[in-house]
Amino acid sequence: MVLTTTAVLSGCGRADGGAAADGPAAVRAAGTMPRELTPAEQAVVERGEERLIESCMREKGFRYWAGRVAGAAERQGHGYVLHDVDWAERHGYGGRFAAEAEKARLADRNTAYARSLPRAELIRYNTALDGTPEQGVVSVELPAGGTVQTVRGGCLETAAERLYGDFPAWFRAKKTATGVAPLYTPGILADERFRRALRAWASCMREAGHPYAGPPEIREKLPALTRGMDAAEAHAAEVELAVAEATCATGTPLYRTARALDREYRAEKLGRYRDEIAAHRRMGLTALKRARALPGTAG
Repeated sequence: MVLTTTAVLSGCGRADGGAAADGPAAVRAAGTMPRELTPAEQAVVERGEERLIESCMREKGFRYWAGRVAGAAERQGHGYVLHDVDWAERHGYGGRFAAEAEKARLADRNTAYARSLPRAELIRYNTALDGTPEQGVVSVELPAGGTVQTVRGGCLETAAERLYGDFPAWFRAKKTATGVAPLYTPGILADERFRRALRAWASCMREAGHPYAGPPEIREKLPALTRGMDAAEAHAAEVELAVAEATCATGTPLYRTARALDREYRAEKLGRYRDEIAAHRRMGLTALKRARALPGTAG
């Protein structure tokens, strides 16, 4: 995929466990840009986080079940344009993944458990899980404007601290690193090099019998196209379109151009956020190492 959160048009910690070596100051000192986690590695981290939340909540006297975590393949199904034909042949646009996620949401035992609690216990449960403003608030200004906050003191923070280290530093780095796309994506989409490549892709799609101006149009119209179909028919329709999209993305300049422009625009626009982006990646690698040491999260 391309147009992901951190690569919009493309798709370690101290031995003592301290967090100070992973923040922006350490990144400036090292002068290096750590690698991003792979989709499979991100799933390992999230499974570890769920296990730590479960343990923390049980220590506070509440039941908690580790939630569903998307696997590596599911995480590759998001972005501006598909380019992996093999993935498209297996998963289409990820409709089956979406159905599985919705089924898990509706059957979530934590939601049912929380609803079963008396009001006073529910308040205690929410405080144990989320924390409260009285226990502290972490705030960060987003790169594209606006401010986001999170409260402290709950098991969500405890789990994050165990994996990433300094929770405020992690929260600020994460929200900054994952909030930079609006700073450069519009420029890429307006760039004539991208527009020319997109026109070539659209021509390829028309020749394949799928007259769409761009990948977003497919996403927009897909629900109507599959309405009334059973699950097997809907998946087959997804696969046909997805394979055509990916084939045309790599058979025309679209994918290559998108990746090149992504690198170009990120280098031009994101210099001031380099330390935060690097800190986010470094702390993620620290979390991966720690998550792999937890039972039931190896990967």
